[in-house]
Parts: sequence; C-alpha cells; structure tokens
Amino acid sequence: MEPITIPGRVITLRDLRSDDAADAWAIVGDDRVTEWLSFDSRDQAAAVAMVEGAIERAQLTPRTEYYLAVADTSDRMIGFARLGLTGHQAAKLGYAIGADHWGRGYATDAARTMVDYGFQTLKLHRITAAIGPDNAASITVAERLGMQYEGRLRDHVYTNGAWRDSLLYSILAQEWTSNAG
Repeated sequence: MEPITIPGRVITLRDLRSDDAADAWAIVGDDRVTEWLSFDSRDQAAAVAMVEGAIERAQLTPRTEYYLAVADTSDRMIGFARLGLTGHQAAKLGYAIGADHWGRGYATDAARTMVDYGFQTLKLHRITAAIGPDNAASITVAERLGMQYEGRLRDHVYTNGAWRDSLLYSILAQEWTSNAG
C-alpha cells in the first residue's frame, strides 16, 4: 500500500512514520494543546504508542481511519489530522496543531485538505466534528469549512479530570466545495 501524501495550501498531510514520535510527543504532551482535545496530555511512551498504532491501522484493509501528520514545508510534523470512518460513507474529523504553530492557518488548511480528501477521494457523504464549547479557534475552523452546528453532546468526553460537553458540527458532500473557507 502506497503511503498517502496530500498537499494542502500551506501544509502537507501524510501518513505517520516512526520518526514522527518526538514531534507527536511535543504536540500531545503539551497541556496547551490537549486542553482542547478529547484526551489528556500523554507521556513519551504513550505518544510513541499513538504513532505506532496509527502506522499499524494504516495497513488495514479496508482502512478504517486516516490519521495523518500535518507537515510543514520541511516535512516536519507540526500537528495531526484524522478522519475516523464511522459507518456508511461517514467520518469524524479531528485535528490538532502544536501550540508553537498556532495562528498561521495550519489547522484550517489541514482540516480543509482532510475534508476535501474525504469527499473527493473517499466519496464520503457526511463528516462531523465534535468540538469543546470553549474552543473558539476550532469552532472558527469548522465554520470556515462551511460546517453547520447541529447541537450539544452533553458530557461527551472525560478529559482533564472532568466531563466536558462537545458541540457537534457537520458537513454533507453536496454542501462541500474545495474553496470552502
């Protein structure tokens, strides 16, 4: 199976590699980042296991998730984007960018590139994103992509020692254009 590489406007999405482990830990081990995610900060061993697991799952046929590195122009991992296939032509979108790279449009480009891949290549019908209510930056990304607010999922995730609601956003294939945002 050929590794996936998907060029965006300012980033490239690509399959994770074992040499991404240190960069992954810099992202998922940073409380500034995981404050907004559905899991707590991870230690180095857990970050390595996360990367190894994504690499193993990328070999499954059929593939059930696309957990890809967000790479900068030097091919260094600065974040990740994920489409988890959830049923018939449906997927959940997730993404995170290392805190040192915030505010440069990387999350928007990564999410846009991933959604476009989902609709154009994977022929998905529906993509959703569950976002913490206080995550204004991620809500802005979803809205830039043309995602619509569907409602609040009460006590959706347990993270940072407490239950947290999520706001559910979605977009359908017929609503998508690659020029979204």
